[in-house]
Amino acid sequence: MAADVGLKFTHVNGATGQYYIAEQMGAGAALFDYDNDGDLDVFLVQGGSLGAPSAKAIDQQPSSRLFRNDVAGGKLRFTDVTDLAGVGLRTYGMGAAAADYDGDGDVDLFVTSFGPDTLYRNNGNGTFTDVTRSAGVSDDFWSTSAAFADYDRDGYLDLFVANYLDFSVASNRVCQDALGARDYCSPRVYRPVPDRLYRNRGDGTFANVTEAAGISRTDGAGLGVVAGDYNRDGWLDWYVANDANPNQLWINKGDGTFRDEGMISGSAVNAAGNPEGSMGIASGDFDADGDEDIFITNIIAETFVLYENDGKGNLEDVRSRVGLAAPTAAMTGFGTDWFDYDNDGWLDLFVANGAVNVVESQRGQPSPFRMRNQLFRNTGGRRFVESSADAGPAFARAEIGRAAAFGDVDNDGDVDVLVTNNSGPVRLLRNNQAGTNKSLQIRLEQPGPNRFAHGAWVGVERTKANTLWRRVKTDGSYLSASDPRLHFGLASSEVSGIVVQWPDGQRERFAASKSMRSLTLRRGSGTR
Repeated sequence: MAADVGLKFTHVNGATGQYYIAEQMGAGAALFDYDNDGDLDVFLVQGGSLGAPSAKAIDQQPSSRLFRNDVAGGKLRFTDVTDLAGVGLRTYGMGAAAADYDGDGDVDLFVTSFGPDTLYRNNGNGTFTDVTRSAGVSDDFWSTSAAFADYDRDGYLDLFVANYLDFSVASNRVCQDALGARDYCSPRVYRPVPDRLYRNRGDGTFANVTEAAGISRTDGAGLGVVAGDYNRDGWLDWYVANDANPNQLWINKGDGTFRDEGMISGSAVNAAGNPEGSMGIASGDFDADGDEDIFITNIIAETFVLYENDGKGNLEDVRSRVGLAAPTAAMTGFGTDWFDYDNDGWLDLFVANGAVNVVESQRGQPSPFRMRNQLFRNTGGRRFVESSADAGPAFARAEIGRAAAFGDVDNDGDVDVLVTNNSGPVRLLRNNQAGTNKSLQIRLEQPGPNRFAHGAWVGVERTKANTLWRRVKTDGSYLSASDPRLHFGLASSEVSGIVVQWPDGQRERFAASKSMRSLTLRRGSGTR
């Protein structure tokens, strides 16, 4: 229902028949409350033309757009406020990350690009200021996904930027498909470039600590990144999905450095020892056992992988056992995340699909890369069943899906999905789940610069059912930023208590009431 509610935006990839690999990767998005009015606004990242256009031509390029959510009385409506806000970025954009990095209570915006990145500081009055240069968070590498997280537990949000390939228009290679026709090259044709880790100094600037932290030891053509505590030691780690290169699990050693345990953990390559075409990441506790599991989208024929965590950071490939291998074999996936779309207490799975090489059945057609998106229902933490056919006509449409951002856009108690398409229109999939299952939405606040407790680990204790755990975050998926509010489907259970492990590791318990459906938990108001 995007067009019906004022989200009128079409991504432009600028393809001219030269098969530049960057044309296939973009279309990022962010769901974030930039004006602090309690609802989610939408930022959409635009592409444009590749090459070296004149300054006049740059002014004529399409720009990224910001849409303000003006929901009222249950009626959803968006207003384009790009020019007023000052975020009409004209560059060959890729993705977006959103968080309050300067601790002033307003959510800021970081935009990655095929070229220099951009950091917009939220001024708190409906406008943004480009502070990229003064903050020191940009270089010339091709950046894709980015994630904010307080990895050193000093109270300030740091920034991890996944970088992709050493590609330029001048270095473009000519590649063919199996039939000898011109097609986009494999990422293996180009050299991967190093990711970047920036430590927040707390004064509005960042220090590039990539080398000091050990992140520069291996490069991997990064497309997705997420922060999570995979070995449950209280320190946030980084997981990076690398295209056609081994994935990385950067375990936080607690002293400012990281060690790549991708291979040791079992999450770097497939069972045959080969890296896969990893793009999007869903990180969460799908089996409700209290630890974070990882789902990765791959390219066609590889199947998508689910790594089940044993609670100690050992990750087992269970894609076949849980029923996710066969239905994803014919797909190329990008944006993805866990979300409980039916409020039954189990995290379900959405995947935005779209090919990067010509789909044989579409050969000769315009944009022969179209695929349908997929929805998988979690049947009790042991198996997934594809429910796309039951989810409405939106899932019958075949497009070139890329980013996916998740959040309760209309504040009605269920999670909606914002999906972008490469060289196509944005889609807003409004969740109309009708049923008797209850839900609970939680927002955290605490003193200090990390006001919204980014990185906190929250458990909702249910009567006669498992405790549900969620992490406060906006990262993951692909080129996306999602709602930091936590959504818990309760089915018919009642909440007996809520446990919050704050970002510094301290725990606090909060009482529950049967009537609560949405609440804000403030640090210090519970019991230890």
